[in-house]
Amino acid sequence: MKKLVIAALFSLLAATGFAAVDVNKASEADLDSVRGIGPSTTSKILEQRKAAPFKSWGDLIERVPGIGDKRAAKLSQEGLTVNGDAFKPTGAPAETKPKQ
Repeated sequence: MKKLVIAALFSLLAATGFAAVDVNKASEADLDSVRGIGPSTTSKILEQRKAAPFKSWGDLIERVPGIGDKRAAKLSQEGLTVNGDAFKPTGAPAETKPKQ
């Protein structure tokens, strides 16, 4: 019984150690703490967020250069959310912008 209680406590601590970071509420330090986001991406996110909060993952991908579906999926796995939502791939290929 004692082992079961200890195991349950460790499981609870592990679950609370992984906190989601919402892109619309996070501070600079919070964003930098997400594995895969460095100072450059953090500054891009914060700059775009000043204009308007991100409505969805699609909005984030569209407005922040360097974040596409693949990177969004990885960032989501590391705990980044948009309005509390994890990234959900659309299944459709990403639209490419024509070269000029």
